Amino acid sequence: MQGEDHPDTLNTRSQLAYWRGQAGDAAGAAAAYEQLLTDQVRVQGEDHPDTLNTRSQLAYWRGQAGDAAGAAAAYEQLLPDQVRVQGEDHPHTLTTRRQLAYWREKARETPRA
Repeated sequence: MQGEDHPDTLNTRSQLAYWRGQAGDAAGAAAAYEQLLTDQVRVQGEDHPDTLNTRSQLAYWRGQAGDAAGAAAAYEQLLPDQVRVQGEDHPHTLTTRRQLAYWREKARETPRA
């Protein structure tokens, strides 16, 4: 038995959250990622690549659920951590920059986008 803190269990929860969102339940996906994030921080730490990915997914699904300002704020908080851990030119960091601009625009923060 692997247990709830096993990496495979955490990965399965991430996949379930993703497919929940893909099935049309963006709010449910965001809630699932939020719960997962708490456990990943506890088990894997804040700088683990899976934890950073979960933060990105949480921001995305918040936006898809209608909270553009919340998505922009989450990406804004994520970006410095990605730069510190992964570097400025890492593909995930660049994606976060793009998503931050996109969600700022959606939140009517056009000058900041």
